[in-house]
Amino acid sequence: MKYARLTKEQFEELHPEFINFLATQSIDKTEWDSIKANKPEVAEQELDVFSDLIWEGVLTRASYLEYFSKNHVFLFDCKADQIESIVLKSTNPAIDFLTKEGLHWLSDHLFTELVDMQQGTKKYATERNADLFALIQQGAILSDGKLYAQILSIILS
Repeated sequence: MKYARLTKEQFEELHPEFINFLATQSIDKTEWDSIKANKPEVAEQELDVFSDLIWEGVLTRASYLEYFSKNHVFLFDCKADQIESIVLKSTNPAIDFLTKEGLHWLSDHLFTELVDMQQGTKKYATERNADLFALIQQGAILSDGKLYAQILSIILS
């Protein structure tokens, strides 16, 4: 398995896609029930293959990621051959970006000495999708890139 098995909730949400996936392998409901009952290891393999297919599609389409921690905001622009980042850090350890108040504080103090802002570019360590998956495993979430674009436009102006 290249990525991680989807959760039960994700499988439930993707039920129609999973049915289509099984159908491409000529597995109908009766056969699937038989596989689950009599060959659980084969069923597990099918779940893993489907999970990897879904993850591969999601990661290939991913353009932006965001990660918020107590004192940092990491914004990522996921290019084809490198990842560009903007990192915002509060110099005040009492500020918590995981709260509404902390984000409001960030908005009010973004261009003051209380917020350290850095940009960076890094080539992917392994393969693009694997690196993006590692960031997601650490807590990053898919993003529409609006926050990244807003901050970048302010930096560049």
